[in-house]
Amino acid sequence: MTKTQVEEEFTDYFDNWVCQLEAFLQLLLGASDENSNTDDDAKKCWDNEALVAQLTAHHKDYYTAKWAAAHEDVLAFFVPVWLTPLENSYLWVTGWKPSMVFRLVDSVRRTRLPGGSLAGMTEIQLKKVEELRGKIRLEEERVEMEMERQQVAMADKRMVELARLSSRVISDGGSGSSTDEMTTATTAQIDGLVEAAVKNLLGGLERVMKMADCVRLKTLKGLLEVLSPIQCVDFLAAKSTLDIQLRKWGKRRDNNRRSEAEDRKFY
Repeated sequence: MTKTQVEEEFTDYFDNWVCQLEAFLQLLLGASDENSNTDDDAKKCWDNEALVAQLTAHHKDYYTAKWAAAHEDVLAFFVPVWLTPLENSYLWVTGWKPSMVFRLVDSVRRTRLPGGSLAGMTEIQLKKVEELRGKIRLEEERVEMEMERQQVAMADKRMVELARLSSRVISDGGSGSSTDEMTTATTAQIDGLVEAAVKNLLGGLERVMKMADCVRLKTLKGLLEVLSPIQCVDFLAAKSTLDIQLRKWGKRRDNNRRSEAEDRKFY
């Protein structure tokens, strides 16, 4: 299937963005090792904060590019061709589900890997994370309610009437019951109404997408404010690793399926 211009451009952007994320991951992993082997707390704190700031800016750049592209073609982000089917299966309103990162923090903290600073979270930090988890859950519910409202809007009275009129115009045009001039004029009028209605629906999808993205950004910001600089590095390393590996697993699966399909052609 041919890609639209938005799909082509964002695919290139996303591939480059992921390559940069992989480079950041190596820096995060290196910083995590250094945190475990260096006693200079002042130096560690400065280096970690600088690295976290760079990665935060990298994520913000992604959403800036996403929103600009989605304004041109929001549907491309609900069926993103730049992601593998495996990645797509885990999407929540065009991106990762915010509550997922709380589970990630829990998992990393409880594995107690060597040098894993999240295992040392204080009771105060854990309480703040739980408070943030509750707030984000409510935000997710609001996004899901708005998404449901947009989906249900497809069957409202106005859309049903437009569908009925469009069907009637096509039927009348095919049966010869109207003159060509009247059919053309009526079709153009109905097409104009349909285009306006669809534009309104797409505007609603764009708004709910941005709502979801804002919850994602709020989740990251909230967690990074609770965690220490060293913990921020370990958290971002864990999330980046998960995102990158999910993409690699998806690509590997797609390549294997294509190879199997090619092999079957010879039998």
